[in-house]
Amino acid sequence: MAYGSLLLERRRVLHTRIVEALEALAPDRGAEQVERLAHHALRGEVWGKAVPYCRQAGEKAMARSAHREAMEYFEQALRALAHLPEQRDTREQAVDIRLALRSALNPLGDFGRVLRSLRETESLAAALDDPHRLGQVARALSNHFYLRGASDQAIAAGQRALDLGTASGDVILQALANLGLGYAYHAQGAYRRASDCLGQTVAALDGARRHERCGQVILPAVNSRVWLAWCHAELGTFTEGSAIMEEGQQIAEAIGHPGSCMAASWGIGLLSLRQGDLRRALPRLERAMGICQDAGLPTWFPRIAAALGAAYTLGGRIADVVPLLTQAMEQATATESVYQTQCHLALGEAQLLAGRMEEAHTLAKRTLVLARERQERGHEAYALRLLSDIAARREPLESDQAGEYYCQALALAEESGMRPLQAHCHLGLGTLYIKTGRQERAHTALSTAMEMYRAMAMAFWLPQTEAALAQVEGC
Repeated sequence: MAYGSLLLERRRVLHTRIVEALEALAPDRGAEQVERLAHHALRGEVWGKAVPYCRQAGEKAMARSAHREAMEYFEQALRALAHLPEQRDTREQAVDIRLALRSALNPLGDFGRVLRSLRETESLAAALDDPHRLGQVARALSNHFYLRGASDQAIAAGQRALDLGTASGDVILQALANLGLGYAYHAQGAYRRASDCLGQTVAALDGARRHERCGQVILPAVNSRVWLAWCHAELGTFTEGSAIMEEGQQIAEAIGHPGSCMAASWGIGLLSLRQGDLRRALPRLERAMGICQDAGLPTWFPRIAAALGAAYTLGGRIADVVPLLTQAMEQATATESVYQTQCHLALGEAQLLAGRMEEAHTLAKRTLVLARERQERGHEAYALRLLSDIAARREPLESDQAGEYYCQALALAEESGMRPLQAHCHLGLGTLYIKTGRQERAHTALSTAMEMYRAMAMAFWLPQTEAALAQVEGC
């Protein structure tokens, strides 16, 4: 009541004095008091102090994955900055704060606003003729285009960022640019090229830099290992992937950062899923989903749900899959996320196992269209394999269509080095050949599948393959 009766000028003076008192009483405890300092500096219209305090409060919120709170602080910093004189220093701050705001907005899924903000930031950086800040904007644009499924644009922006980082000797910018390029090449199914980029990020952010966030939502040292492990999962080099992810988990757990722990759990879960190790995959993916929901990271929901749904399907838990993946697919479609294809694919596999052939076929065809539109060669191969499995299980059997799809999937898998998918295609072909009475071809395909599964320690599929091979040999 007393505060409400004060005149505006009196309130402003009061807030200004509170800022001065807080600074004088605890000059070495600014980080603890930064939210209060930001609050009073804004209301006291002490703009020169409000800008750094709001920015620090935003960074503090980002560190604990409070992204909406961080967004509000960065927006307040920009409003305060508008009251300061127009000069190079304030223009530089305008770029830096907008880049921080973009990092807060990204996890919230507001991609339209992110792009508008980045284009504005790009203009500001260009006017400054600042290679470092232009590189930071290019790197942010690369990440944005990746998330929207525009991998060619992501690669072009990522390469610009890498060139600017290399020219200026900016090691952190080079590391983040390579991380973005790794995402984009992975999306295109170029797993070896993605591995090269991601490996450079891992090497650059080793040692003392392991725990630096570099303005990112997830620790780059963790994220680079997650995507590198995903590459190993698709290539079938599971031992290497496991070693990488053990490092990633240790880095995340050492500082207890929620988003990084979530990413590490998802990475281990996905790697284990591809190898067929459900005992390891399920608890990791469920933990990742729990952190995702608790920490308010909606953009991660579709990618975690796709992996968790696939794990439930592999374990025969169809009742758990459909509602989860339907929600994930709706969210990914609404935001035109890069993870649409994964959600469609995982739900299609679940519908096939449930015997809902038409629903599965519709989802598989939609996945194929999306993958081809976005040049996602790896997902295109998975979609073709799903279409093969559907055709091979129809009544009556669509043997020619199934065989054609399997061969197309196998060719793409071989081109991208996707050994686990190659093994699955050989198993599918072998089973199909048994149904059509081509025993010699069945034996060759099944023997190849058996050899590949054993070489990659993919024991989950061995009983099925052994039974099919025994059937052929018993004829």
